[in-house]
Amino acid sequence: MSKDTNQKKKKPSLLKRLFGGKSDMSIYEEELVQSPFRTIISNFKDNKVAMTGLIGFSIILLIVLIGPFIFPITTSFSEVSQINVAPGLDMMDVPEELQGNIKQISIGPTFSVGISNNGDVYIWGKTKISSALDVANIPEDMGKIVQVSAGFDHIIFLNEDGKLFFSGNNRQRQSTPTYEVENLTNIKQIEAGYQSSVVVTEDGYVYYFGNSMNNDYNEKNPYQGQIDKVATTSDGVIGLTKSGEVVYLGNQQNAYTRFPENMGKIVDIGTTASTVAAVNENGKVFVWGNISTNGEGNPPELDEKIISIQGGRYHYTALTESGRIVSWGANNYKQTEVPPELKDAKVVSYFTDSYQNYAIDENNNLHTWGLKGYLLGTDELGRDIFSRLINGGRMSVFIGAVAVVISTIIGIVVGSVSGFVGGKVDMVLQRISEMVSSLPFLPFAMILSSLIGNKIPPNQRVFLIMVILGLLSWPGLQRLVRAQILSIREQEYVTAAKSVGIKQVSIIFKHILPNVVSVIIVSATLDFATSMLTEATLSYLGFGVQAPQPTWGNMLYGANNSIVIQNYWWRWVFASIILGVCVICINLIGDGLRDAIDPKSQER
Repeated sequence: MSKDTNQKKKKPSLLKRLFGGKSDMSIYEEELVQSPFRTIISNFKDNKVAMTGLIGFSIILLIVLIGPFIFPITTSFSEVSQINVAPGLDMMDVPEELQGNIKQISIGPTFSVGISNNGDVYIWGKTKISSALDVANIPEDMGKIVQVSAGFDHIIFLNEDGKLFFSGNNRQRQSTPTYEVENLTNIKQIEAGYQSSVVVTEDGYVYYFGNSMNNDYNEKNPYQGQIDKVATTSDGVIGLTKSGEVVYLGNQQNAYTRFPENMGKIVDIGTTASTVAAVNENGKVFVWGNISTNGEGNPPELDEKIISIQGGRYHYTALTESGRIVSWGANNYKQTEVPPELKDAKVVSYFTDSYQNYAIDENNNLHTWGLKGYLLGTDELGRDIFSRLINGGRMSVFIGAVAVVISTIIGIVVGSVSGFVGGKVDMVLQRISEMVSSLPFLPFAMILSSLIGNKIPPNQRVFLIMVILGLLSWPGLQRLVRAQILSIREQEYVTAAKSVGIKQVSIIFKHILPNVVSVIIVSATLDFATSMLTEATLSYLGFGVQAPQPTWGNMLYGANNSIVIQNYWWRWVFASIILGVCVICINLIGDGLRDAIDPKSQER
């Protein structure tokens, strides 16, 4: 044996192993007889396009299978304050010019506004609240701003001369103060709420303007002249008197008026969307109102006094006398996870609202935690599109796979029996196949889904979609199987099997079918992509899997109007891209398998 033959073979590169390319073989390797399966694998690996499709689909499959465990969703979740938020993780990107020079920060649902010690205004986050309105379009020549307050869709500014300015929405006249308010010169506090604005003067009087239908407020309340501070929920106004008493400034008796007993003298109040919290002079926290399961009503037990409190959408953040920050309540956006570096730092000021928190320590360092934004934006109900794409992908792939399994089983059985038995059996089965093929696929599936689907629960409806797709997709495969078996059934090994008395069922499924399984795999792979597209089409038209259960198809359902297409492109672009890429990858795999099984097909 020559020296060259004994030399160690050089390993092919990783790129070559992944994307194919024939390796140099020795004379002894070339003489080896490879099995058909190994030949198919080798041919497929040499097809760079097919390998690209396989890698792409494998990545997508791993993401949609593992992703839902990392990014779970609650199908019943909706959040009105986060509707149609554009993609981006910039909600808490405080401008560099403001850092180290912060006097106040006020937080809206998707944006924040800050003022520096010099009275300059900075706004960041998702500031567009509609296609025509942007809270960042602030009035010119406001002068030195000394106080700011961000509401649901508007901002109030107060300058050093006591004059008010506004930006954002004014549909409910929340940015149009009354004549009496415009002439005030002793404003102490401004509070922007949900479609409303509240002003408190130094002498304890409260002025309200904005949506009076949604917010319960009595301008002739008996506490006028006594109010030191106000806080707003989504539908009410709470006041703290100069004597330390919490009062409700509306007309109705509701959950906000059921004050806890023995609160003592209150030093600070805060509110969430539907609850009220108060801190007394002993540092004890009381929470009441429409307390949900989010945990707002469960303040932590501490070994030190709380001296101030602020509320977000569904959480509270408080400051202790030693400068320690604590948060509790809902944590769906990590808004109660105080950064580790703050646990040993002394906080001198903090700002909380919506789903964001900002804190400044004694070294003037800014710390943030909470909702930074959405990678792919949100939909019409405020749901995160990224999480729904991952969870919807699992459902779309699952529906396509199950539908293919059903259609493949039916197609194999019908095609095998029809091709091998022939005669009247073949005629009957082919006529049935032609009847199913003649049905207008999409309209028929829509009718079945509409008639039956509304009478069954959502989970059973998903199963129904799989069955419908499977039962209507088998005729093409059975014709292919029948044609293959017709060409094989007269070969010698079949005749030999018959002569030794082997049953027809065994001949079909044990001897003939394994010889055509490669063709079945190719057909099933291509049908997989078709089933996913069909499910997406049905869901897009409203006849497939229904919301809130996500699939890539029904995520496109909301994009069938011009307003969404023009203004909220992220609601349909990302779902379209991932569905298109997945289907293309599957088709590339199918084409690669076909070429690998029958290399001569590339020459035809």
